[in-house]
Amino acid sequence: MDAEGPQALSDLCLAQVCSSLDTLCSARADGSMNLIWAPLFPQEIADQLLHKMAKKGILNDTSVGIFQNCKELRLRRASVRGCPVSAEAFRLAICPHRLLELDASWVSGGISGADVVSGLSSNPECRSGLQRLSLSGLRMDWDSLKEAGVTRIGFSSLQGLRALNLSNTDISDAVFEDIGNLPHLETLDISCTAISKLTALLGCKNTLRSLIAHKLRQLDMSPARLLFVFSRLDALRHLDFSDDHFAGDDSDGKDGDEMVRQLLEGSPQVLPSLVSLDLSGRRTVSEAAIASFVESRTGLLFMGLLATGVSSCDALSSQRNLKVTGDANEDQVCEALTRYRERECFIREALVHLYNLTTDTNKPQPDMLKLVVSGMQSHPTSLHVHLVATACVFNLTTQDLAEAMPVSLLSCTVTQLLYAMKTFPNHQQVQKNCLLALCSDYILQDVPFDKYLAATLVINWLSSHEDPTLQRMAVAVLSILVAKLSTEETAQLSKDVFIMKQLLAIVQQKATVGVVDSTLKFALSALWNLTDEMPAAARNFIECQGLELYEEVLESYYNEPSIQQKVLGLLNNIAEVEELQCDLMEEDLLEHILGLLQDVQLEVGVRYFAGGLLAQITSRPEVWVLDEELRTNIIQQLHESILTWTQPEREMVSYRSFHPFCPLLQTRQPSGVQLWGVWAIHLVCSQNASHYSSMLEREGLIELLKALAAHPDTHSDVRGLSDSILHLVEQHQSLTGAFKSQTRNS
Repeated sequence: MDAEGPQALSDLCLAQVCSSLDTLCSARADGSMNLIWAPLFPQEIADQLLHKMAKKGILNDTSVGIFQNCKELRLRRASVRGCPVSAEAFRLAICPHRLLELDASWVSGGISGADVVSGLSSNPECRSGLQRLSLSGLRMDWDSLKEAGVTRIGFSSLQGLRALNLSNTDISDAVFEDIGNLPHLETLDISCTAISKLTALLGCKNTLRSLIAHKLRQLDMSPARLLFVFSRLDALRHLDFSDDHFAGDDSDGKDGDEMVRQLLEGSPQVLPSLVSLDLSGRRTVSEAAIASFVESRTGLLFMGLLATGVSSCDALSSQRNLKVTGDANEDQVCEALTRYRERECFIREALVHLYNLTTDTNKPQPDMLKLVVSGMQSHPTSLHVHLVATACVFNLTTQDLAEAMPVSLLSCTVTQLLYAMKTFPNHQQVQKNCLLALCSDYILQDVPFDKYLAATLVINWLSSHEDPTLQRMAVAVLSILVAKLSTEETAQLSKDVFIMKQLLAIVQQKATVGVVDSTLKFALSALWNLTDEMPAAARNFIECQGLELYEEVLESYYNEPSIQQKVLGLLNNIAEVEELQCDLMEEDLLEHILGLLQDVQLEVGVRYFAGGLLAQITSRPEVWVLDEELRTNIIQQLHESILTWTQPEREMVSYRSFHPFCPLLQTRQPSGVQLWGVWAIHLVCSQNASHYSSMLEREGLIELLKALAAHPDTHSDVRGLSDSILHLVEQHQSLTGAFKSQTRNS
């Protein structure tokens, strides 16, 4: 997601360690991993290794064992966030370290908040030295310790704590009372909990600098009492008392709203150190109250006002150093996306405003795109977030905007789009948004992403939707994706008869009414690419009655050269498969294609592909079952026609390999067959010498061409083109050698 540049060497090394853990470790009796040997890791690198394992999804009860009784890996700032780690594995591998920080948010594996606190408290160094602890999303389950016979241990046993995150936990008021006894507590997050009383905060009134109390729906205190508690927190600099206005009954939180009003309109002597106040989601806030508060607090640096309706208050714009989350402009929306990354309610609200602000944007905004993708990553199962975010992605990457973005950012963005397509397969608007964003030549051609996954997702979508606009986009995307797949991926995709049927159905649908549109052309291109050197796909094509359909298209679209080329290109692919050549042995079909070859009014491209099919089909006399006179005539006309061709200026065709040409270049072949083969090779080599010269060498065709040129029976026309190809290759080799020599000298 960062600006493009080389990865840090430490990152590459840690990634290699992660991928090689099985070979670097032995197994203990309990099955956990134990490093066979390791150097003494710098302490920060040990932390980074743990983070890397967690991020890659390989941190579990087995792999976390490498940190158990290992003097080479000393943890200080540990994160097991979201990992399946049990209480026992956590106690053995993490608790013995001299931790300063621990993030155990959303850990699965049956571990509870009580298990974490108990484990940490068993280490005297953690009791005094642990400064930051996050247990967000965990079930506290203190009763389990009692049942196990463990002496009740509370948060106050961790006397060094300065920051504690208990958001989204089931912490009770009784446990909350214990937190007030922490002597150094500076930052506390109790968002989305069932706490009903905040009186315990008075116990740390002299140290608490930051309180995050978002969405306290069970709060049961009068406005006066709430304000009294807050007014005693003289050290408090950051207060988040925001609410989720999407959730629950509107009557919920009214006491809190009244307290907020009194705070805004009250004396600046209440919370005198406050520089940051977040009230997002509290819809009862008035512009007058905000103006009064801002004007009386000259040191204010941040106001959270998203979903309040007052973020466009004039008093806010007059404060130069004041950052605001809201919907008045792009800065406020981006600030919201940055600050509220973990809050779905605010992310989706900000994305809606961002979509409206970027609908007609004409300037690249990579930082904004990063924020959108980050929001999608933070809420992978939220349909609401992905619905709006995918629309924002389209706005931010449409037309030429994508080309100004870092490729690494676009790669990450497309990966997230594919995730959305996979996660919400039945939501038409999400799928449409993703297709709209993907339907970009630049993204499809130049941005690296999993094109095989993309192709399968698009195919699956096509099977259940017939909207003409979306169908056109899907087929367009698919036609480019198939051309970009590796040989192995194309082979895997081509095995699926379903894909062939889907594309042929689109061709049939268009051909039935005689339509010539981009959807038909894209479908024909996709089928052409799908069968390129893929015998299984070619066989599927025939078994799905594709040959009969293509014969009809070939005749009915006689005056459409772009359609004719694509149809003949696929038939060439079939003709290259020896065991399928018999399926093309239809006299009417071959007579029709011969007519195309001879028609001087047609474009060279049409005659070229017609010639390719005829060259392949006549190159094996042993499978020829039609009149021999027809074969002789085809070979003669092939030679005569090729001599009239002029090389097109634009690139007409590309080849995966030259393997299909080898049978055509044998010295026993008729001159017409040989001539088409060398003309085709000369065509692509003259248009892309570097790529195809290397391919000729790699696949052994240089020697084949030399043998053909040297054979006494080779026709002069064939020999001349063969020599020309060899000359092109020599020129390329000479230029390449000179360039390499110059590079070495410089």
